[in-house]
Amino acid sequence: MHSPDRDRISRHKIEGGDHAGLLALLEKIKARAAEKLGSPPRVVSCYEAGYDGFWLHRLLQAAGITNFVFDPASIAVEQRSRRAKTDRIDGELMLRTLMAYLRGEPRVVRIVRVPSVAEEDTRRGSRERDRLVKEQTAHGNRIKALLRLLGVAVGNPRRRDWLTFLEQQRDWQGQPLPPHLLAEVKREHARLTMVREQLAALEQAQAVQTCPIPAPMAERRSNLQRLKALGPAFTPGLVDEVFYKDFHNQREVASYCGLAPSPWKSGGIDREQGISKAGNRRARTKAIELAWLWLRHQGDSALSRWFRTRTANAGKRAKRIAIVALARKLIVALWRYLTTGLVPEGAIMKA
Repeated sequence: MHSPDRDRISRHKIEGGDHAGLLALLEKIKARAAEKLGSPPRVVSCYEAGYDGFWLHRLLQAAGITNFVFDPASIAVEQRSRRAKTDRIDGELMLRTLMAYLRGEPRVVRIVRVPSVAEEDTRRGSRERDRLVKEQTAHGNRIKALLRLLGVAVGNPRRRDWLTFLEQQRDWQGQPLPPHLLAEVKREHARLTMVREQLAALEQAQAVQTCPIPAPMAERRSNLQRLKALGPAFTPGLVDEVFYKDFHNQREVASYCGLAPSPWKSGGIDREQGISKAGNRRARTKAIELAWLWLRHQGDSALSRWFRTRTANAGKRAKRIAIVALARKLIVALWRYLTTGLVPEGAIMKA
């Protein structure tokens, strides 16, 4: 903490979650400074975005404190091979970064845009669905791996009568499955069944929209679903991760998805390092998936023709690079479509 009535930085330790103690400490320091300066000073704070989310930001804002949430990866640190790192050093670094930002140095750190409570809550559905899909795949792969140990046919574990099918299977010697292996497979199948039930319940709730959605996000979902290749399962996740934000230009869109290029130029060195992979990794995954969907369902669009021309007689590596470039172009084109109504060239709209 740095107060205008003292030249040095003071340090205070508060238990995590003790927001009453934090506010009391700030009021104490503020009253001391006001007594010496003759008027109460403005309080400005910061913290790194991370595990605690944004409840602390909202708490400080409600208390009349100007707060900034920093992107941790944007704070400059020493590049020594072995550098010291403690809470004390990190706290001083963040404080000096905040002071530099308030002096008018905008590039010293990147500020995280804090979503509203409604926007943050709306994203829960799409993120939970992605997590359940991954768990479903993991349980299915585990079942297949266990049965392959004995060369037993796997069948389809998602069928309701699969356990009956499993009881009838025999190994290469005509023997039934060993009891411990069979019990483990059944437990894994029970977890798979539970995940599938939760996934079905979640998709049904999203279909009927039992929870309210902020009007801007609902409108953007509707506008995107007018384009062929964007269905009701994929569009909510794309809006929740990317288009809930208001970007100022196309560079911000590509940078948020981590699809911006990373050149390395110094003297005679001129090398391209690929995309930055910064920002929202879920948004980047959605953008790449969107590019493949676009090629399949919007084959006559200008972007699809550009991809085919770029990758004609090209190898696998060139195609991987081109699909990333297509994802960057496409996510910018959709942002322009949502903000200006300009449909991507050659895109087919649903009837």
